Amino acid sequence: MRITRYDRGYSRRKFLSDAARGTLGTGVLMSLSEAIAANGEISKAYPEELLSIEGYTKGKIKTGDIIDAKNVEWVKDLLEPVRYEQILKQGRKLKIGKTTTDIMRLSPWDYIEATVKNAGQAAFDAKGNVVNKADGQPWIGGNPFPEPKNGLELFAAQTLNWGRHDASFYAMKLYAVDQSGDVRFRYSGGWCEFSPVARVTMEPKPYWPQNKGKLRFQSVFFLEPQAYRGTSFLNIWDYDHSTFPALYGYVPEFRRIRQFPSDQRFEPLIPGLTLFLSDAWAAGDPLYTWGNYKVVGRGPFLAGLADGWASDHPNWEHKTHGGPKGNTFWDATVELVPEAVIVEAEPIKFPRAPIGKKRVYFDARNQIVIGMVTYDRNGKPYRSFDGAYSLYDQGGKKFMDGKHPYWSWAHVTSSDIQTNSVTRLEQVRALESVYQSGANEQKYYDQYLTQAALQRLGAV
Repeated sequence: MRITRYDRGYSRRKFLSDAARGTLGTGVLMSLSEAIAANGEISKAYPEELLSIEGYTKGKIKTGDIIDAKNVEWVKDLLEPVRYEQILKQGRKLKIGKTTTDIMRLSPWDYIEATVKNAGQAAFDAKGNVVNKADGQPWIGGNPFPEPKNGLELFAAQTLNWGRHDASFYAMKLYAVDQSGDVRFRYSGGWCEFSPVARVTMEPKPYWPQNKGKLRFQSVFFLEPQAYRGTSFLNIWDYDHSTFPALYGYVPEFRRIRQFPSDQRFEPLIPGLTLFLSDAWAAGDPLYTWGNYKVVGRGPFLAGLADGWASDHPNWEHKTHGGPKGNTFWDATVELVPEAVIVEAEPIKFPRAPIGKKRVYFDARNQIVIGMVTYDRNGKPYRSFDGAYSLYDQGGKKFMDGKHPYWSWAHVTSSDIQTNSVTRLEQVRALESVYQSGANEQKYYDQYLTQAALQRLGAV
């Protein structure tokens, strides 16, 4: 019998072969970066079996179908264990969308252009910090390692710029759902990120001179419920990848700012949430506070990359389903990701961390995080994170970020596997008609990212 070279098993054999040799060149039929450079498309880098769910499942699952307990076995190997169990036992469902092949729909436009322009110019210096090769200064913008050779490079790029904008503000709603399906806590608030280096949109570029030694300013504050209104936290990151951020918090009850221990990153910010500061974008801690980065798997995956924006709702709010009361999970559309890279890491500078390791799933097309599972100190699955991104350009509706449609995350599901509790987060258009989602605004710094801003937010 003659075996076709690119049959359904060819990709699997290719991934396994590369893993055995310890290589991480992305793409199957050709280099992924070469395919993207040619015309901005990924199609030539992968066989048909990895470009459509129909091809992968031999027609058992089609675009537009709903994955549920009746048919999940056909895609079990495309899911991390947690989502598989939630679909099988808790009524979770996933709608299948078409695989995105246009790379410009998978990250902010300016970030992609900077990645292409600055390709090959990044390196690690003697201290392990990512720098510009030419002068040893901080990184100049875009993804420093678009052709990653190992897990460290994947994590370095993710840690450098979480949301891939120079600055971002997310108006958020959060819901803590217990195992019986009751929403125990409802919160609303804002999350802000601001990059003083590696700037590709905001002037001055690539650095904000007065803060060139900083990597990131980041804050989170809460508006609801009333008992927690004004509670806020501020992280200030040094550019040194091994230095803990300074962490400040404002508690309205005491009407003062206090500095928290810098390694206190594995506790819920406020009651009921299954979220730690360490969890932010799967890289919420400096690069070298974790270690033993290693690639532990490669292969296709199901993730939400293109259709997460709830454009039909005036405030971008999403519908829910599943669980005992029909409100445990977000309605979500996922697509076949041709190639995901799974990287494992351990918390080497957190002796009291409840986590022994984490496994993070990266989309090889754009190196964005598409899933994470953490494990406790006994090696048992502990918590899981999955979400959806979107270009905010759907069905004739657009939300603009300067000259181009906005790209960002849309919703996140954070699951505590050991208690079956779930925290749902969604990015909404605005809160109280004042706090509006958006990107690349210099005003965010004074509004949200200083100690004076924390005090002002505490008084609202």
